[in-house]
Amino acid sequence: MATTFLTGEWRKLVMINYIIDKRILEKHLPKGTEIELFEGKCYISLIGFMFMNTKLKGIPIPFHRNFEEINLRFYVTREENGIKKRGVVFIKEIVPKPAITIIANSLYNEKYETLPIKYQWIEQENSLVIIYHTKRKNWQSFSIKTSKEAFDIAVGSKAEFITEHYWGYNKFNNLKTIEYNVKHPRWKVYDTLHYETHFDFNEMYGEEFAFLNTLKADAVFLAEGSEVEIMGLNKLVFKTEQVINL
Repeated sequence: MATTFLTGEWRKLVMINYIIDKRILEKHLPKGTEIELFEGKCYISLIGFMFMNTKLKGIPIPFHRNFEEINLRFYVTREENGIKKRGVVFIKEIVPKPAITIIANSLYNEKYETLPIKYQWIEQENSLVIIYHTKRKNWQSFSIKTSKEAFDIAVGSKAEFITEHYWGYNKFNNLKTIEYNVKHPRWKVYDTLHYETHFDFNEMYGEEFAFLNTLKADAVFLAEGSEVEIMGLNKLVFKTEQVINL
């Protein structure tokens, strides 16, 4: 049984969601998972958030408790013993701390990269403005302006589909998949008033995702987030139709 690996809080998650052709993601699909659709459509999401009060196996790591993350992810399912596990697969996760990158890539076979990131949380009289910035060659950003009050996510909504995934999957190779459980309560979201993106997907994620530069987002929202608990990994080894849990 998996034990807790990492605890912390995910806060102020800006989620910019695009509808794309699911065939684009097939080469990134971990063995044993299937792309999950919402109302017959395939989604990919650009997400920025703050990782706060982080502890590794219950121990706070100096200078690594609070940091920003920006990631690009899509949505999958895996069926096990008749139960459908709803999960995410990351194309890449960007953080400003090299130690986070080393740990995540070596233990979870994630695709972390270390780049500068900045954030702004601005509380106005009747609204919130949340901005995330990162830089490879040039500074880039995306932002959202919302209501000040968060509300419960509606059952069956697009926001529920995007946020209610509690498993992570990584493609280790063609026969191995890494699986881990992420635990958190159901989140709340804010009403979106305005958003902007000044983000070069080609520069950050390669030519494969350059088309997102000119694609209009289908939905954009801000989730408040919560405390989270990331469990230890489970390595799934597939041999034809058989799966072995290691």
